[in-house]
Amino acid sequence: MRAASHYSWALTPDRTKRTDNARAAFQQKFLDQTKSPEYPDGDPIKAASLRKAFYAKLALKSAQSRRLARENGAA
Repeated sequence: MRAASHYSWALTPDRTKRTDNARAAFQQKFLDQTKSPEYPDGDPIKAASLRKAFYAKLALKSAQSRRLARENGAA
């Protein structure tokens, strides 16, 4: 499967266009979380904050995982 994936991406002329739908859905997820009567389509400012919080949480988990791996490797 990995080889097929690499082959598929190698034959993709426009990589950005290929992932447009996924990126739009990811952004929509945050907009959906901020819907209110005032912002029926979602508040883009709050959505941006939610996205930043998502990535900050992801970075924290990554740092914790690397620290744990480093500590286990040294032991």
